[in-house]
Amino acid sequence: MFQPLGFEQRSVNTSLGKIVYYTATGSPWQEKVTTNLDGETLVFLHGFGGGSSAYEWSKVYPAFAAEYRIIAPDLIGWGRSEHPAHNYKIDDYLTTIREFLQQTTTGPVTVIASSLTAALTIRVAIAHPELFKSLILTTPAGLSDFGEDYSRSFFAQLVSVPIIDRLLYSSGIATSGGIRSFLEQRQFAQANRVYQEIVDAYLESAQQPNAEYAALSFVRGDLCFDLSLYIQQMTTPTAIIWGQKSQFTGPEIGRRLAEMNPQAIRFFQILENVGLTPQLELPAVTIGLIRQFLPLLN
Repeated sequence: MFQPLGFEQRSVNTSLGKIVYYTATGSPWQEKVTTNLDGETLVFLHGFGGGSSAYEWSKVYPAFAAEYRIIAPDLIGWGRSEHPAHNYKIDDYLTTIREFLQQTTTGPVTVIASSLTAALTIRVAIAHPELFKSLILTTPAGLSDFGEDYSRSFFAQLVSVPIIDRLLYSSGIATSGGIRSFLEQRQFAQANRVYQEIVDAYLESAQQPNAEYAALSFVRGDLCFDLSLYIQQMTTPTAIIWGQKSQFTGPEIGRRLAEMNPQAIRFFQILENVGLTPQLELPAVTIGLIRQFLPLLN
């Protein structure tokens, strides 16, 4: 997987296996990082989908490496982290996200997270507010919000059929054409923003041994939940960025969620003509918004 200049790969062990993460250690960040190891930390958590990994944030987090300690993991079952042959459930990610933060940080941190992982991070922040200073989230949704049960959809039901699920993954998801088609038609608002490096990074992650277990757990809906049942309990200062053309959950869902907890959710920003992952589609704009929100939240 793509690794930005000056970043190296490290790892920690969790109850489900090894999580690999990327942090700035070399030139051109080295001198600054040496003096900032005890400074403020930004943790970037990627979303889920065929081929997901920390690459999703790799066009954004280097912009903060001179000022912050950066941590960007491949979550368990994705990227270069371990891929246990395991049918993943919500509690697996609530647990491993918590364990990862406890092992890599020493105090409250700002977590910047995407899509379903962002929704899971909200639940971790509710259970363990001492770990979080603030949250900056792109399109945080449980994908079954306000009673809409994703697991009952036709595609989720189809992927729940044994043998067919593995066949769909190997022939329709973990291929260059399958990934490009999904990125262009479903994840991005504008197909011309998808370039070959993005496809290659997603494909490498999708073709790791046992990568289908986490991906199929996600597609079946095993990791989805109704975030509206939890979001009012959150106390961590939060900003939300929402792609106006996100096909999975539109901005009206995000606005409804934000309005349920205005005390914690202090900013809700819709980005026009952007899909699910503004951090890949418009990284410079995403960087600018994160820079704007950080001092306002903290």
